[in-house]
Amino acid sequence: MPASRREFLAAGAGPLLFGGTTMAQNGQQIPQRQLGRTGVQVSALGLGGYHLGSAEDEQQARRIVDEALDAGINFFDNAWEYHEGRSEAWLGSALKGKRNSAIVMTKVCTHGRDRKVAMQQLEESLKRLQTDHLDIWQIHEVVYENDPDWIFAPNGAAEALAEAKKQGKVRFVGFTGHKDPSIHLKMLSHDFPFDTVQMPLNCLDASFRSFETHVLPELQKRGIAPLGMKSMGGSGEMIRKGAVTPSEALRYAMSLPVATTISGIDSIEVLHQNLEVARGFQAMPATEMSSLRERSRSYAADGRYELFKTTVKYDGKIGREQHGFHSVEEMPL
Repeated sequence: MPASRREFLAAGAGPLLFGGTTMAQNGQQIPQRQLGRTGVQVSALGLGGYHLGSAEDEQQARRIVDEALDAGINFFDNAWEYHEGRSEAWLGSALKGKRNSAIVMTKVCTHGRDRKVAMQQLEESLKRLQTDHLDIWQIHEVVYENDPDWIFAPNGAAEALAEAKKQGKVRFVGFTGHKDPSIHLKMLSHDFPFDTVQMPLNCLDASFRSFETHVLPELQKRGIAPLGMKSMGGSGEMIRKGAVTPSEALRYAMSLPVATTISGIDSIEVLHQNLEVARGFQAMPATEMSSLRERSRSYAADGRYELFKTTVKYDGKIGREQHGFHSVEEMPL
Protein backbone atom coordinates (compact mmCIF):
# COMPACT_ATOMS: atom_id res chain seq x y z
CA MET A 1 0.00 0.00 0.00
CA PRO A 2 1.28 3.52 -0.70
CA ALA A 3 2.23 5.55 2.34
CA SER A 4 -0.60 7.85 3.32
CA ARG A 5 -0.20 11.55 3.86
CA ARG A 6 -1.45 11.15 7.43
CA GLU A 7 1.12 8.43 8.16
CA PHE A 8 3.85 10.57 6.60
CA LEU A 9 3.04 13.63 8.68
CA ALA A 10 2.90 11.54 11.82
CA ALA A 11 6.18 9.77 11.18
CA GLY A 12 8.04 12.70 9.65
CA ALA A 13 10.95 12.51 7.26
CA GLY A 14 14.02 13.19 9.32
CA PRO A 15 14.16 15.80 12.05
CA LEU A 16 11.62 18.58 11.53
CA LEU A 17 13.62 21.42 13.01
CA PHE A 18 13.46 25.14 12.37
CA GLY A 19 17.03 26.35 12.50
CA GLY A 20 20.60 25.55 11.57
CA THR A 21 22.04 22.52 9.84
CA THR A 22 21.63 19.20 11.62
CA MET A 23 23.53 15.98 11.12
CA ALA A 24 21.70 12.79 10.31
CA GLN A 25 22.15 10.03 12.85
CA ASN A 26 24.93 7.44 12.75
CA GLY A 27 28.00 9.64 12.58
CA GLN A 28 29.38 11.10 9.40
CA GLN A 29 26.21 11.14 7.37
CA ILE A 30 24.87 13.94 5.27
CA PRO A 31 23.89 17.22 6.93
CA GLN A 32 20.26 18.29 6.77
CA ARG A 33 19.04 21.80 6.11
CA GLN A 34 15.81 23.74 6.31
CA LEU A 35 13.50 23.62 3.31
CA GLY A 36 12.82 27.36 3.26
CA ARG A 37 9.99 28.39 5.56
CA THR A 38 8.33 24.94 5.60
CA GLY A 39 9.98 23.70 8.80
CA VAL A 40 10.97 20.48 7.02
CA GLN A 41 14.57 19.32 6.95
CA VAL A 42 16.12 17.86 3.80
CA SER A 43 19.50 16.32 3.05
CA ALA A 44 22.09 18.74 1.70
CA LEU A 45 22.58 16.36 -1.24
CA GLY A 46 19.58 15.24 -3.30
CA LEU A 47 19.21 12.42 -5.82
CA GLY A 48 18.34 13.53 -9.36
CA GLY A 49 15.45 11.78 -11.06
CA TYR A 50 16.52 11.96 -14.71
CA HIS A 51 19.78 10.13 -14.12
CA LEU A 52 18.09 7.54 -11.90
CA GLY A 53 16.08 6.54 -14.97
CA SER A 54 19.37 6.25 -16.89
CA ALA A 55 20.71 3.56 -14.57
CA GLU A 56 21.66 0.22 -16.10
CA ASP A 57 18.36 -1.36 -15.05
CA GLU A 58 15.71 -1.19 -12.35
CA GLN A 59 17.74 -3.35 -9.98
CA GLN A 60 20.63 -0.88 -10.20
CA ALA A 61 18.24 2.03 -9.63
CA ARG A 62 16.86 0.32 -6.55
CA ARG A 63 20.36 -0.21 -5.19
CA ILE A 64 21.19 3.48 -5.74
CA VAL A 65 18.07 4.55 -3.83
CA ASP A 66 18.72 2.05 -1.01
CA GLU A 67 22.32 3.17 -0.53
CA ALA A 68 21.34 6.82 -0.77
CA LEU A 69 18.74 6.39 1.99
CA ASP A 70 21.22 4.49 4.15
CA ALA A 71 23.74 7.32 3.73
CA GLY A 72 21.21 9.95 4.85
CA ILE A 73 19.91 11.26 1.51
CA ASN A 74 16.18 11.90 1.90
CA PHE A 75 15.51 14.23 -1.05
CA PHE A 76 14.45 12.58 -4.30
CA ASP A 77 13.86 14.58 -7.48
CA ASN A 78 11.79 13.47 -10.47
CA ALA A 79 9.53 14.69 -13.29
CA TRP A 80 6.48 13.35 -15.09
CA GLU A 81 8.27 13.26 -18.45
CA TYR A 82 11.63 11.78 -17.41
CA HIS A 83 12.21 8.73 -19.61
CA GLU A 84 8.49 8.67 -20.40
CA GLY A 85 7.62 7.78 -16.82
CA ARG A 86 10.36 5.24 -16.13
CA SER A 87 12.17 7.46 -13.63
CA GLU A 88 9.03 7.89 -11.52
CA ALA A 89 8.15 4.20 -11.74
CA TRP A 90 11.61 3.07 -10.68
CA LEU A 91 11.69 5.53 -7.78
CA GLY A 92 8.22 4.50 -6.64
CA SER A 93 9.20 0.85 -6.67
CA ALA A 94 12.48 1.53 -4.84
CA LEU A 95 10.72 3.51 -2.10
CA LYS A 96 8.02 0.90 -1.49
CA GLY A 97 7.88 0.40 2.25
CA LYS A 98 10.27 3.33 2.78
CA ARG A 99 8.09 6.25 1.69
CA ASN A 100 8.11 7.80 5.14
CA SER A 101 11.89 8.18 4.94
CA ALA A 102 11.82 10.28 1.78
CA ILE A 103 10.99 13.77 0.61
CA VAL A 104 9.58 13.04 -2.84
CA MET A 105 9.48 15.77 -5.47
CA THR A 106 8.23 15.47 -9.01
CA LYS A 107 7.34 18.01 -11.66
CA VAL A 108 4.36 18.74 -13.84
CA CYS A 109 5.12 19.11 -17.54
CA THR A 110 2.22 21.05 -19.04
CA HIS A 111 4.39 23.43 -21.09
CA GLY A 112 1.48 25.79 -21.64
CA ARG A 113 -1.34 23.27 -21.43
CA ASP A 114 -4.16 23.86 -18.96
CA ARG A 115 -4.97 22.97 -15.37
CA LYS A 116 -6.88 19.83 -16.37
CA VAL A 117 -3.78 18.40 -18.07
CA ALA A 118 -1.71 19.28 -15.01
CA MET A 119 -4.10 17.51 -12.64
CA GLN A 120 -4.16 14.45 -14.90
CA GLN A 121 -0.37 14.35 -14.86
CA LEU A 122 -0.43 14.60 -11.08
CA GLU A 123 -2.60 11.49 -10.83
CA GLU A 124 -0.27 9.63 -13.19
CA SER A 125 2.76 10.68 -11.16
CA LEU A 126 1.14 9.57 -7.90
CA LYS A 127 0.35 6.17 -9.40
CA ARG A 128 3.88 5.64 -10.72
CA LEU A 129 5.43 6.79 -7.45
CA GLN A 130 3.06 4.53 -5.47
CA THR A 131 1.96 7.25 -3.07
CA ASP A 132 -1.13 9.33 -2.42
CA HIS A 133 0.74 12.59 -1.99
CA LEU A 134 3.85 14.44 -3.06
CA ASP A 135 6.04 16.44 -0.76
CA ILE A 136 6.93 18.89 -3.54
CA TRP A 137 5.26 19.45 -6.93
CA GLN A 138 7.08 21.83 -9.24
CA ILE A 139 6.35 23.25 -12.68
CA HIS A 140 9.00 21.75 -14.92
CA GLU A 141 11.36 23.51 -17.33
CA VAL A 142 10.35 27.16 -17.18
CA VAL A 143 12.86 28.17 -19.85
CA TYR A 144 11.03 30.20 -22.52
CA GLU A 145 10.21 33.90 -22.29
CA ASN A 146 6.46 33.34 -22.54
CA ASP A 147 6.34 30.49 -20.02
CA PRO A 148 5.38 32.71 -17.05
CA ASP A 149 2.52 34.20 -19.09
CA TRP A 150 1.21 30.73 -19.93
CA ILE A 151 1.63 29.45 -16.38
CA PHE A 152 -0.28 32.33 -14.80
CA ALA A 153 -2.97 32.57 -17.49
CA PRO A 154 -6.53 31.72 -16.38
CA ASN A 155 -6.86 27.94 -16.00
CA GLY A 156 -3.08 27.59 -16.20
CA ALA A 157 -0.58 25.46 -14.30
CA ALA A 158 -0.37 27.88 -11.35
CA GLU A 159 -4.03 27.20 -10.62
CA ALA A 160 -3.28 23.47 -10.63
CA LEU A 161 -0.55 23.96 -8.00
CA ALA A 162 -2.98 25.79 -5.73
CA GLU A 163 -5.72 23.21 -6.28
CA ALA A 164 -3.47 20.23 -5.59
CA LYS A 165 -2.15 21.82 -2.42
CA LYS A 166 -5.69 22.57 -1.24
CA GLN A 167 -6.69 18.95 -1.89
CA GLY A 168 -3.76 17.70 0.21
CA LYS A 169 -2.22 15.84 -2.70
CA VAL A 170 0.94 17.95 -2.49
CA ARG A 171 2.52 19.60 0.53
CA PHE A 172 4.69 22.20 -1.18
CA VAL A 173 4.90 23.73 -4.66
CA GLY A 174 7.52 25.41 -6.81
CA PHE A 175 9.05 25.68 -10.26
CA THR A 176 12.30 24.90 -12.03
CA GLY A 177 14.24 26.15 -15.04
CA HIS A 178 17.78 26.37 -16.33
CA LYS A 179 17.92 28.94 -19.13
CA ASP A 180 17.98 32.52 -17.86
CA PRO A 181 17.62 34.13 -14.42
CA SER A 182 15.36 36.82 -15.89
CA ILE A 183 12.68 34.18 -16.50
CA HIS A 184 12.89 33.05 -12.88
CA LEU A 185 12.51 36.65 -11.74
CA LYS A 186 9.50 37.08 -14.00
CA MET A 187 7.91 34.04 -12.34
CA LEU A 188 8.61 35.47 -8.89
CA SER A 189 7.13 38.84 -9.87
CA HIS A 190 3.67 37.25 -9.80
CA ASP A 191 4.05 36.85 -6.00
CA PHE A 192 2.61 33.34 -6.08
CA PRO A 193 3.25 31.50 -2.77
CA PHE A 194 5.99 29.20 -4.04
CA ASP A 195 7.73 27.06 -1.43
CA THR A 196 10.67 25.98 -3.60
CA VAL A 197 12.54 27.14 -6.70
CA GLN A 198 15.09 25.01 -8.55
CA MET A 199 17.91 26.43 -10.66
CA PRO A 200 21.46 25.75 -11.86
CA LEU A 201 24.10 26.78 -9.35
CA ASN A 202 27.79 26.15 -9.84
CA CYS A 203 31.09 28.00 -9.75
CA LEU A 204 30.84 29.03 -13.41
CA ASP A 205 27.28 30.31 -13.08
CA ALA A 206 28.54 33.07 -10.82
CA SER A 207 30.14 34.77 -13.85
CA PHE A 208 27.58 34.22 -16.63
CA ARG A 209 23.80 34.82 -16.60
CA SER A 210 24.08 34.17 -12.92
CA PHE A 211 21.28 32.58 -10.92
CA GLU A 212 23.51 32.85 -7.86
CA THR A 213 23.79 36.62 -8.26
CA HIS A 214 20.27 37.50 -9.40
CA VAL A 215 17.83 34.83 -8.17
CA LEU A 216 19.32 33.34 -5.01
CA PRO A 217 19.18 36.62 -3.00
CA GLU A 218 15.54 37.11 -4.00
CA LEU A 219 14.63 33.63 -2.78
CA GLN A 220 16.39 34.25 0.52
CA LYS A 221 14.48 37.50 0.93
CA ARG A 222 11.16 35.73 0.31
CA GLY A 223 11.87 32.66 2.46
CA ILE A 224 11.60 30.35 -0.56
CA ALA A 225 13.78 27.23 -0.49
CA PRO A 226 16.46 27.29 -3.23
CA LEU A 227 17.15 23.91 -4.82
CA GLY A 228 20.45 23.75 -6.69
CA MET A 229 21.17 21.62 -9.74
CA LYS A 230 23.77 21.21 -12.50
CA SER A 231 26.66 21.60 -10.09
CA MET A 232 29.00 20.10 -12.70
CA GLY A 233 27.47 21.71 -15.77
CA GLY A 234 24.67 19.25 -16.53
CA SER A 235 26.75 16.47 -18.09
CA GLY A 236 30.11 17.22 -16.52
CA GLU A 237 31.32 19.53 -19.29
CA MET A 238 33.28 21.73 -16.89
CA ILE A 239 34.90 18.64 -15.38
CA ARG A 240 35.91 17.03 -18.66
CA LYS A 241 37.46 20.28 -19.88
CA GLY A 242 39.52 20.67 -16.73
CA ALA A 243 37.89 23.82 -15.36
CA VAL A 244 37.33 22.26 -11.93
CA THR A 245 37.48 18.86 -10.28
CA PRO A 246 34.29 16.96 -9.35
CA SER A 247 34.99 17.53 -5.68
CA GLU A 248 35.50 21.28 -6.13
CA ALA A 249 32.35 21.61 -8.20
CA LEU A 250 30.11 19.78 -5.74
CA ARG A 251 31.66 21.44 -2.68
CA TYR A 252 31.10 24.89 -4.17
CA ALA A 253 27.46 24.21 -5.04
CA MET A 254 26.72 22.69 -1.63
CA SER A 255 28.38 25.65 0.10
CA LEU A 256 25.84 28.09 -1.30
CA PRO A 257 22.78 28.96 0.85
CA VAL A 258 20.55 26.28 -0.68
CA ALA A 259 18.29 23.69 0.89
CA THR A 260 19.77 20.90 -1.21
CA THR A 261 21.97 20.33 -4.24
CA ILE A 262 20.36 17.83 -6.60
CA SER A 263 22.96 15.67 -8.28
CA GLY A 264 22.57 13.36 -11.27
CA ILE A 265 23.50 9.87 -10.10
CA ASP A 266 23.13 6.94 -12.50
CA SER A 267 25.52 4.44 -10.90
CA ILE A 268 26.79 3.29 -7.53
CA GLU A 269 30.23 4.63 -8.44
CA VAL A 270 28.90 8.17 -8.96
CA LEU A 271 26.89 7.91 -5.73
CA HIS A 272 30.00 6.93 -3.78
CA GLN A 273 31.98 9.78 -5.36
CA ASN A 274 29.37 12.30 -4.27
CA LEU A 275 29.04 10.79 -0.81
CA GLU A 276 32.76 11.36 -0.24
CA VAL A 277 32.02 15.10 -0.44
CA ALA A 278 28.61 15.08 1.25
CA ARG A 279 29.33 12.97 4.33
CA GLY A 280 30.13 15.26 7.23
CA PHE A 281 30.09 18.14 4.78
CA GLN A 282 31.78 21.37 5.79
CA ALA A 283 31.16 24.46 3.66
CA MET A 284 33.96 26.03 1.67
CA PRO A 285 35.35 29.15 3.34
CA ALA A 286 34.26 32.33 1.57
CA THR A 287 37.84 33.02 0.48
CA GLU A 288 38.11 29.62 -1.20
CA MET A 289 34.77 30.12 -2.98
CA SER A 290 35.89 33.52 -4.22
CA SER A 291 39.19 32.07 -5.44
CA LEU A 292 37.38 29.28 -7.32
CA ARG A 293 35.00 31.76 -8.95
CA GLU A 294 37.93 33.87 -10.09
CA ARG A 295 39.83 30.84 -11.38
CA SER A 296 36.75 29.72 -13.31
CA ARG A 297 35.92 33.11 -14.79
CA SER A 298 37.59 32.59 -18.17
CA TYR A 299 35.84 29.22 -18.60
CA ALA A 300 32.50 30.83 -17.75
CA ALA A 301 32.72 33.94 -19.90
CA ASP A 302 30.67 32.72 -22.90
CA GLY A 303 28.64 29.89 -21.37
CA ARG A 304 30.40 27.18 -23.35
CA TYR A 305 30.41 24.82 -20.36
CA GLU A 306 26.88 25.70 -19.25
CA LEU A 307 25.19 24.50 -22.42
CA PHE A 308 21.78 24.44 -20.72
CA LYS A 309 21.88 28.25 -20.85
CA THR A 310 23.30 28.77 -24.34
CA THR A 311 22.03 25.88 -26.51
CA VAL A 312 18.97 23.65 -26.91
CA LYS A 313 20.87 20.57 -25.71
CA TYR A 314 18.99 20.39 -22.41
CA ASP A 315 15.60 21.54 -23.69
CA GLY A 316 12.94 18.86 -23.33
CA LYS A 317 11.19 17.41 -26.36
CA ILE A 318 7.64 18.02 -25.11
CA GLY A 319 8.36 21.62 -24.17
CA ARG A 320 9.75 22.44 -27.61
CA GLU A 321 6.79 20.73 -29.28
CA GLN A 322 4.27 22.69 -27.21
CA HIS A 323 5.99 25.95 -28.13
CA GLY A 324 6.02 25.04 -31.82
CA PHE A 325 9.83 24.98 -31.98
CA HIS A 326 12.05 22.65 -33.97
CA SER A 327 13.19 19.52 -32.16
CA VAL A 328 16.64 19.36 -30.59
CA GLU A 329 17.69 16.95 -33.37
CA GLU A 330 16.78 19.52 -36.01
CA MET A 331 18.80 22.30 -34.38
CA PRO A 332 22.54 22.86 -34.92
CA LEU A 333 23.23 23.11 -31.16
